[in-house]
Amino acid sequence: MAVRQYRRQIAGVAAVAAVVVAGLLVSPQFVFRQVEAVTARPALAAVAFVAVYLVRPLFAWPTTGVALAVGYVYGPVVGFPVALAGTTASAVLPFAAARYWRTDAGLAGRLGASGERYFDAAGDLRGMVASRLAPAPSDPVSTAAGLSGVAPRAFVLGTAVGEVPWTAAAVLAGGSAETLTTGAVEKNWWLVGLAAAVAILLLVKPAFELLAKRP
Repeated sequence: MAVRQYRRQIAGVAAVAAVVVAGLLVSPQFVFRQVEAVTARPALAAVAFVAVYLVRPLFAWPTTGVALAVGYVYGPVVGFPVALAGTTASAVLPFAAARYWRTDAGLAGRLGASGERYFDAAGDLRGMVASRLAPAPSDPVSTAAGLSGVAPRAFVLGTAVGEVPWTAAAVLAGGSAETLTTGAVEKNWWLVGLAAAVAILLLVKPAFELLAKRP
C-alpha cells in the first residue's frame, strides 16, 4: 500500500513538473496568434477552442486569456456562455487528477488536510464560489479542491458561479479589442477588488462560526 502511494506521489510530482515546463515553453500569445488566424471562420474557431480548453490545464494558460479570445471571435452574447462552459469544463481536469492522486502523506496530504478544514467550515459549494471569486489562479484552486475531497457537483456548480464575473469581463474585453492581449483584463482592478470583497463576505459567517466553536 505504501509503495502504491509513493508511486502515485511520484507520478503527481512528474505531472506538475510537466505542466510547469509546458507553460514556460508555450505562452498564451501562441494561442492568440492561432485564434486571430481563424477569426473569419467561426466553425473552425469552435473546433480550435474545444482543443484549447482540453489542453489548457496542461500548459497552465489562464482561463481569462482563453475567454478573451472567445469574446474576440464570437462577441459577448455568444462568447459568454461558450467561455463559461469551457472554463468550467477545463477546471474539471486538474480537479479529477488531484482526486485520483489524493493521499494523506507528504505535501499533498498536508494541502488536502488544510483544504478539508476550509471546506468543512465554509461548505463545499460556498467554499468553491468564494475560491473562484478570489483573484487566484484557476488550476491551483481546482487542484486544492480535488485534494480536499470536494463533491464533484459542488465543484462544478461553484466553479460556474464563481467564474461568472471573470469570464464576463474577459469576454467583454475580447469583444471590444482590436488585437488580442491579456492586458485588457489585467487592468480591471475594480473587478479584482469587487470579486475579492464578495468572496470575503461569503466567508464571514463560516469564519465566525468556526471561531465560536474554539474553546
